[in-house]
Formats: sequence, C-alpha cells, structure tokens
Amino acid sequence: MRLVETEIARQVWKGMSCGCGDSAEHLAGDLLQLAGGRFRQEPSHVGFEGHVWSPAVLWEPAPAVTAVALAALADDVPATAREWFLDLLQRMVAGEATDHASARRGLDLPELCRDLAVRGLWLLYEEVMSNRSSGSAGTAFEILTVVEPDRARLHHVREIAADWLPLCCRTGQCDDAWRPVAAAGREGDPGAKAGPPPL
Repeated sequence: MRLVETEIARQVWKGMSCGCGDSAEHLAGDLLQLAGGRFRQEPSHVGFEGHVWSPAVLWEPAPAVTAVALAALADDVPATAREWFLDLLQRMVAGEATDHASARRGLDLPELCRDLAVRGLWLLYEEVMSNRSSGSAGTAFEILTVVEPDRARLHHVREIAADWLPLCCRTGQCDDAWRPVAAAGREGDPGAKAGPPPL
C-alpha cells in the first residue's frame, strides 16, 4: 500500500478545515484505516459523510480525498477497500456545491474533484474491464459517465463490458442521469447542475 500511504502523507491535512468543524488532520488516519493500515490489516469501514461530503456540499478536503482514492485504485489494497474507495470517489465527483468558506476563496470543489478523476480515467477503465466484481465495475463505469469527455470511447467500453455491467450502465441510464452535471461543469454554470442518481 505504498501508493496510498505516499498520497496520504503528501497532503497538508492539518491546514484544511474538515466538515466536522475541526482540522482535517484526523482524515489521514481514517483513510489509512479504510485501506487496511500500514501493516496490511483487514480494512475497516470509515464514514466520511459530514467530514468530506454531504448530500448538499463538499468540504475543503474533498480534492485531497479524491487523490487518495485514485492512489488506492492504483495500489494493491484489498478488494473490500477498493469498493469503499470507489464509492468515496463517486461521492466526490457527484458533488453539487462547495462549502461556504471554500467558495469564498474561489474554489469549486466538485469541479476540482472531477478534474482530478479525469487524470485517473485508465484506472477506472481497468476497474470496469477487469470485472473483479460487478459492483466495483458498475461504480467505476458510473464515475466514467461523469468525467469521461470522450463519449464514443465510453459507449464502446459499455458494449464490450455489457455482460457484467449493471442494468443502468448497460442501458445508458447512468449517462442520462449525469449528462446535465457534466454539461453544467463545462459551461461553468453550477446552478444548472442536476443531482446525482441514488447510490
């Protein structure tokens, strides 16, 4: 898990404000716990709602958490941890708004998270095509429907992976649900963003 540990260590958590009102410093340990710890322990689930995300907003640590989630996908974390990091990454790219303090500084946290996720496109495609688990493949594909600018490539992969993708991904329902979000992000009109599908 060197990649996860390295990415966690390079983030300045102490200088970020957590959604809980404290410093985000505790998130470093929480993310490491989610990955399974330094000594390859069994990963244990940690809730990040109210700290990094909520149904309404993302908080300042969201881009850093996005980077750690991508590092986890490139690392050899246990299968359960991969699923949890994929779910966390989906929450980040599904963000609709930025907390007030970050917004006053001119930050668009959902857009920053989506921009980071674009850099991990091939990690997400590998997750889809590996078919390690149908749940992980589906979550990775749903993330791709948000961040992949090349829709022809996305549709081609859907055809190849149709046998193991969930129904909503096979039929394009994911695309329909997310298209307003992607379009709004490109046009710089956060007010036009639609909400995410149920997770």
